[in-house]
Amino acid sequence: MIKTLIIDDEPLAASIVQEFLANYPQFELLGVCQNGFQGLKAIQEHEPDLIFLDVQMPKITGFEMLELLDEPPSVIFTTAFDQYALKAFDAMAIDYLLKPFSQDRFDQSIEKFLAQQGGNRESTQKLNELAEKRNRLVVRVKNEIKIIPTHEVSFFEAEDDYIAIHTSSGKYLKKMTMKSLEEALDPAKFVRVHRSYLINLNEITKIEPYERDNYLVLLRDGKKVPVSKTGYARLRQVLGL
Repeated sequence: MIKTLIIDDEPLAASIVQEFLANYPQFELLGVCQNGFQGLKAIQEHEPDLIFLDVQMPKITGFEMLELLDEPPSVIFTTAFDQYALKAFDAMAIDYLLKPFSQDRFDQSIEKFLAQQGGNRESTQKLNELAEKRNRLVVRVKNEIKIIPTHEVSFFEAEDDYIAIHTSSGKYLKKMTMKSLEEALDPAKFVRVHRSYLINLNEITKIEPYERDNYLVLLRDGKKVPVSKTGYARLRQVLGL
């Protein structure tokens, strides 16, 4: 059986997916969740193979919910907003169903999922490494979810398999690579100045020599971040020095 979840805050939309899905006996519907937090809990508990996910939901969006999962399941987005289609496919979605959709259109999504299951399926782990411009990060702090606007970040620091997010309110950890983070942020606002550091350009107060071919960046919060030779060249280019 293929384990499935529906995550949608609109009861009518969820019921339509449930009705269409009933035509496929090989799918086992584990439940219907009305928001991202319920969906997150259900995914962690049941480990479904496929989820039908709305984008705009209370508290956190469907995309933000996916960011909180280390290994997200396959996703078919169901939404009334077509502007999220490109972002959905960047997130390696199976398909993007624009409400209201027909049984035929739904069937096409199921066929895509089944074909991918039988073929050389790309790793869904890439869902946690979205290479897209965004202005906020979602992190888990104990049992709570915190959304951090990127303009509040002073700098990012690599710590093993995690990224340390340094802000005026504290330090937070998010599991992702420095490379994917660099690709995700706006290059006009954030620059990687070292193998392990990526800084907010608006936080720079001073650049000073440190050792041969190396520098230090002094930030508004008083922190000093090392800058490599390559990183300094990037800084000079972005700052027009």
